Amino acid sequence: MKSTGITRQIDSAGRIVLPKELRTMLDLKENRDYLEIFTQNDCIILRKYSPACIFCDSVEDVIDYNGKKVCRACASELFDKSRQL
Repeated sequence: MKSTGITRQIDSAGRIVLPKELRTMLDLKENRDYLEIFTQNDCIILRKYSPACIFCDSVEDVIDYNGKKVCRACASELFDKSRQL
């Protein structure tokens, strides 16, 4: 893990402000992008959320089907298997 040397105080609502430099570096757009929050030992890890396929975890060529994220490769495989039934 690489230290940025940046510190921020937590406000009374538990919020912190991400510096503009970090938002730019990660291409985070306000009111559009989301962050995933993970914990590991005594660390809080923030990662830009990108929807992944529920079957293979690919983030490439993902489509939304009934609220679930599925990559085109898995969707195609499911289609082929459904035709065999």
